Amino acid sequence: MTEHTRTPQAPVGSGFGHDTTAAEVLEGLDLSGRTVVLTGGYSGIGLEATRALTAAGASVVVPARRPEHAAAELADVPGVEVAALDLADQASIARFAQDFLDSGRPVHALIGNAGIMACPETRIGDGWEAQFGTNHLGHYALVNRLWPAIAAGGGRVVALSSSAHHRSPIRFEDPMFTRGDYDKWEAYGQAKTANALFAVHLDALAAPQGVRAFSVHPGGILTPLQRHLPREEMVALGWIDDEGNLLMDGFKSPQAGAATEVWAATNPLLEGRGGVFCEDCEVALPVDADRPQFTTGVAPHATDPDAAARLWTLSAELTGVDAFA
Repeated sequence: MTEHTRTPQAPVGSGFGHDTTAAEVLEGLDLSGRTVVLTGGYSGIGLEATRALTAAGASVVVPARRPEHAAAELADVPGVEVAALDLADQASIARFAQDFLDSGRPVHALIGNAGIMACPETRIGDGWEAQFGTNHLGHYALVNRLWPAIAAGGGRVVALSSSAHHRSPIRFEDPMFTRGDYDKWEAYGQAKTANALFAVHLDALAAPQGVRAFSVHPGGILTPLQRHLPREEMVALGWIDDEGNLLMDGFKSPQAGAATEVWAATNPLLEGRGGVFCEDCEVALPVDADRPQFTTGVAPHATDPDAAARLWTLSAELTGVDAFA
């Protein structure tokens, strides 16, 4: 295994920005012959990413907890294959991955778009906190189980993080919230930090084999991701008014919300780069610790290579999967 140079957490001059759409990011790119695995690719920004990628010629595989529902949502999108996968169920992940590997296809990009946000305290698997277990451990296991196909494709892995990573580093002494009161937002923040750190360490492991990894903050977008938030809470946060109208400046359309994940998965400017946190179709700037919950830039605890390696070890112990062991 050869060493690779860490990519600076600094803009690369993409020419895109906050309101760029996924279709604009892909303009002029021909993705014919490319296979993309896109979790959550039938709802919200995932659906818009699927539309843009297939329009550019890619074949998109959409794993879904409710495949019949996903197929109905994607009925008007050509070039899509739907398969059963529940990210909260490690056995389901293993079945999906084995079926895909049996098909003999490479994966040219994997985008971990699916997730849950600020749900009531929920336990999955072996008592795992649901947001950490689904958003992070589910995608960790999926990537590791699909690794032979990802390595064969020599492409990219994109993990969807969030500006909410500022809310919490990894709680290594109690990641599953087994002690004290449960805080749904702190749990979400930890899961989003985990997504970012996953990309940091995966990139370090995978770059020598030609695969690069990125994490992205898609921006603030009103989508079904907010399904667990009561309207009165979103009103109190200043996102919407009592009638459900959008109030907060800076929210994106779903088409713009899909842009950064698609950019990270495909843009030629990122060739030879990886392991960085991206937002607004750019590599984000590092910022000081202790920032507000929702803000721009990436906190140091979400790019720390030592924390990333420690999280990888913990994830391998919990899931029993490590393609690089």
